[in-house]
Amino acid sequence: MSRDNLILHMQQIKDELLIMGSLVEIATVKAVDALRRRDTNAARTIYLDDQVVNQKRYTIENDVLILIATQQPMARDLRRLAAMLEIASELERMGDYAKGICKVILNLDDADIPIPIKEIEKMAQIAVELLHQSLTAFLEEDADKARAIPQQDDQVDQLFNTAERFIIKTMVEQPEIIDHANLLMWVAHNIERMADRVTNICERTIFVVTGELTELEVKPKNLFDN
Repeated sequence: MSRDNLILHMQQIKDELLIMGSLVEIATVKAVDALRRRDTNAARTIYLDDQVVNQKRYTIENDVLILIATQQPMARDLRRLAAMLEIASELERMGDYAKGICKVILNLDDADIPIPIKEIEKMAQIAVELLHQSLTAFLEEDADKARAIPQQDDQVDQLFNTAERFIIKTMVEQPEIIDHANLLMWVAHNIERMADRVTNICERTIFVVTGELTELEVKPKNLFDN
């Protein structure tokens, strides 16, 4: 395979990553909307659609590994391919977060419980925007943009804290719904973790450009982190 063909194949994989990212963004927005409407039918559909995201990851991994095995790329090309593997994994995990929100919707069913939906919707909006920015930075190989993106994550953390306080207050006032309230905590946590994983994508962009693996942000881990 010539250098031109290698570049072409890497661009095709980048295009697949962009499609995968779009699927995750759409699933996240739809999942939160289904939560707002308590729409179990929509939740089931989004849950099943996650299979498409998973398949995209497997296809990308296969394509990357074939290029590494057959072309033995060096230097920046190898870093690009390694980053693609990592980003595909991050996107698949984000898709699982949207899927997890749908599981919560199904478990809540028609339970009478207040939901901090305003904060959750705003968290999702910011997380999706950060994901879009991070993928753009990767495609453009813009290290400066990648470094700046995680700074916006503070907004998500603040909204998470507000939602968490609301849910805990609900638990105290209505202990009979603690189990359902815990499910809502997982919804907020999933979106917070989605925003955190954006940082990992940004770190990979910097790795491609500079050859250095840099940790952009270190945050205390809470009991929910995985």
